[in-house]
Amino acid sequence: MDIQQLDISKVISPELVNLELQATTKLEVIEALTDLLVGNGAVKDKEAFIADVLYREEEGKTGLGEGVAIPHGKSASVTNTSIAVGRTKTPVEWESLDDKPVNIIILFAVKNSDATTTHIKLLQKVAILLADEEVIEEFQTVQTKEDFIKLLAKNQE
Repeated sequence: MDIQQLDISKVISPELVNLELQATTKLEVIEALTDLLVGNGAVKDKEAFIADVLYREEEGKTGLGEGVAIPHGKSASVTNTSIAVGRTKTPVEWESLDDKPVNIIILFAVKNSDATTTHIKLLQKVAILLADEEVIEEFQTVQTKEDFIKLLAKNQE
C-alpha cells in the first residue's frame, strides 16, 4: 500500500476525537483515549492495550514537541487499526523532544497484522503533517471534531 493511498479517514471518526479531555496525567490521557477506542469497537481489551502502549512509551519519547504526542500500541487487543485524538485544556507532562508538556495527543491503536506496514505509514503520514507549524497551530484552535479530522487528513488530495 502506497502512503499516498492510505486514507486517514478510514482509521478515525468523530467518536474517536475528544477536544475537551479532562485528563491531567499521561496515564489518564491514555486511559481516556483508550475508552474511546473500546467504545468504538477498535480495542477489545482495555487493560491489555494500555499495557502495550505503556510498554512502547518506555522504549522512547513519543512527544514530538510543539505540544504534540503520538503514543502508539501494537497489540493483540486491537481489532481495527485506528487513531484516537485528544486535546487537553491544561498541558500534560510527557516525555517529548523539546522537554515541554503536551496538550494534543494522537493515540495509534495498531492490530498486530498491520504492525509492519500500516503502522509505519500512518506514523509517517501524521509526522509529515506535524512538521508543519501552521497545522499544529490549527490543531490548537480547531473547534469541531470534523474539522480536526479534516486537518488530520490534510494533504491527501
